[in-house]
Amino acid sequence: MKKLLKKIGLNALRKLGIKKEASGFYGLGIAPLLMDTLDKKGFVTPTPIQEKSIRIATEGKDMVGIAQTGTGKTIAFSIPMIQRLAAAPGKALVLLPTRELALQVAEVCREFAPQMGMGVACLIGGEGKERQLRDLAKKARIIIGTPGRVYDHIEQGALKVHDARILVLDEADRMFDMGFAPQINRIIRCLPRDRQTMLFSATMPNEVMKLASRHMKLPIRIEAAKSGTAATNVIQELYVVRSSSKPMLMSKLLEKYSGTVLIFVETRYDAAKVASILSYMGHSVAEIHSDRTMGQRKDAMAGFKSGKYRILVATDIAARGIDVTGIELVINYEIPAEDDAYVHRIGRTGRAGQPGRAITFATPEQGGDVRSIETLTGIPLTQVSHPEVPAETLWGHDRAVSGRGWNQRSARRPGGGGRRR
Repeated sequence: MKKLLKKIGLNALRKLGIKKEASGFYGLGIAPLLMDTLDKKGFVTPTPIQEKSIRIATEGKDMVGIAQTGTGKTIAFSIPMIQRLAAAPGKALVLLPTRELALQVAEVCREFAPQMGMGVACLIGGEGKERQLRDLAKKARIIIGTPGRVYDHIEQGALKVHDARILVLDEADRMFDMGFAPQINRIIRCLPRDRQTMLFSATMPNEVMKLASRHMKLPIRIEAAKSGTAATNVIQELYVVRSSSKPMLMSKLLEKYSGTVLIFVETRYDAAKVASILSYMGHSVAEIHSDRTMGQRKDAMAGFKSGKYRILVATDIAARGIDVTGIELVINYEIPAEDDAYVHRIGRTGRAGQPGRAITFATPEQGGDVRSIETLTGIPLTQVSHPEVPAETLWGHDRAVSGRGWNQRSARRPGGGGRRR
């Protein structure tokens, strides 16, 4: 129905005698102008985090939202934020961990804010400040950015936050992982105490809980998923091989799965190396990591979204802004150093309720790492093998290998334990 509505329009449907499907967003206290925009954009059914958050946020209450990537968090906070700003003067400040994620949130806000007469400024590093200063000079009321660049503008006097009524911290756990805690605390000290604060995070490490208790007023906790849980619609599989066998296994998997693929590695060196291997194999591939310029990262993301590149190789930090629907497969070429990063990685597939698949490569000595991830997610990884790639035994992890996994999922077996680091 959404596709049909976009294609021929609401009036045409009425002439045909077809009634538009009633939006599940009605009854959440959303202003009519914003509801019209939601309808035009084809939003019909709110996601769990949207359904649970929007009314509470619209009432101006502090809120902690536990939700994975791809669950609709941006709409969950942007609609109430814009609606509240329309009712009274002041600004909203949205902090995010990466430039790419900030750009995408700004894009969403620019779809809704003009209807309420508001401008949006996106403050990120890696690009000149001229446009950012112009947007601020136009008295943009919605400020979106990364903590470092936002604080730079505050410190230089270009951004005035004495009238900030709303603060949103999105992907708070990743901002702390990336070392933004000092900037976040400095920014918060510049804000009025009488404000609404909304915090969204996939996990709730101690640092995030301390921030919430220190800077929020009786926040309401909303869970679209328990902290650290992985999406239930993502098939998770594990291949145990030697490091030298990973390129061959990757090649075989790319022959089997023909859709878009996101491959995670640990370092920028690994990203360049894996991308080079894939390019030599004849695949259309782009890479995104901290050594790439902002322009190169934008080109890689645009090419991945448009289909120019079928495969994107990324490090964890650079991939925080990846918001692409329809990714068929996520490959963890290397197990992440932090367990929480695993949840964020596999959340890139199976978005918006669609099925997804995440495959992890482990070497024999990484049994403790695998068990630690399984303990965090509560879901044992299905260990499988490929007939043309020698399988290895996972040390410290009592589990048999299932060769059936190449054609079908094998039965899950319980796991547990801690990471050896």
